Amino acid sequence: MSWVVAIAVALLLVSGALFSLVASIGINRFPDLYTRMHAASKAGTVGSGLLLLAVGINALELAIFARALIGFCFVILTAPVSAHLLAKAARQAGYPLASATVIDEMEVNRKLKRR
Repeated sequence: MSWVVAIAVALLLVSGALFSLVASIGINRFPDLYTRMHAASKAGTVGSGLLLLAVGINALELAIFARALIGFCFVILTAPVSAHLLAKAARQAGYPLASATVIDEMEVNRKLKRR
């Protein structure tokens, strides 16, 4: 049974580390704040969640696993909401979109509301 737990923990750790690596590459490579926040909130959330689950399983105690699961749920619930609010605040402050952006949906919605 310990081999099964060790393999599961190893797979969760490697996959969590890969998602975190992809998130950090996205933060460094994407052109503007909005796409960077997308990388951080999506891949970063999955990566940290997988790492928390690996820690909970590795402990082999129900109390620690429950805490890790609660932490995972907390990250899943708060990271997308905080990224959305930060992007909305940046948009209202006038932070520009990247020049490669094809369509500005916020501006399209504003034009439709004016009609």
